[in-house]
Amino acid sequence: MLIEKTKFISKTTITANTYLIKVFAPSIAQSAKPGQFCNIKVSENSFPLLRRPFSICDVEGDYIYFMFDIHGEGTRLLRDKKEEDELDILGPLGVGFDLEGDYDTAIFIAGGLGSAPFPFLTKNIPADIEIHSFVGGRAKENVIEYKMKNVLAATDDGSYGFNGNVVELFNSKLETFDTKKIRIYACGPNPMLKALQNLCNEKKIDCQLSVETVMACGFGICQGCPIEKYDGDGYLLVCKDGPVFDSRAVKL
Repeated sequence: MLIEKTKFISKTTITANTYLIKVFAPSIAQSAKPGQFCNIKVSENSFPLLRRPFSICDVEGDYIYFMFDIHGEGTRLLRDKKEEDELDILGPLGVGFDLEGDYDTAIFIAGGLGSAPFPFLTKNIPADIEIHSFVGGRAKENVIEYKMKNVLAATDDGSYGFNGNVVELFNSKLETFDTKKIRIYACGPNPMLKALQNLCNEKKIDCQLSVETVMACGFGICQGCPIEKYDGDGYLLVCKDGPVFDSRAVKL
């Protein structure tokens, strides 16, 4: 874990309310792993007081990319940064995706901004592993396919792709993977992850969930992001023990 004074390099608009920023952060970039996150101080003064957690979307050499949408003053401040502005970044944080194991097909399942960690994961999946992506959103403008492979999309309103949610879409295609050794990597809103968790645990599918939650410190000191263990025997911390968990490890 490092605190790095980084430089804001550029901003790209992904959708009407979704942005991709590029920052120069060589120290953090060297040690980052797919599924980890960074806590970013979005202003130089005391407001907003707390850092904001952002998934590492991608890494290219000394540069890190973060994807986000506008939810409040903190993300508005980040969107409005200019080239060469300084950003104070803490990271990389948390436990990322586990790429080891016995599987030949990786299935990415993302809801809305849950697509954020998958570009970095895509480039780190072993070359002999087949990748399929299932992406969902409320409507077409909420579906984010940025740098994802072999994409099938779902929308709640039927405006793009499958008419329904992304877990329903995946379930409708599940039999096509009967001869494969699959592993699921998922990120998105907790109701989506809960539905996927129920499906995967019932069918005994290997599944890793990247959990979204409010955080403060980002590394376990404040104890502010507890998540109950699946067996009910205590709690884990999303920031330190996650954000990625085996679907059989936590209760959503």
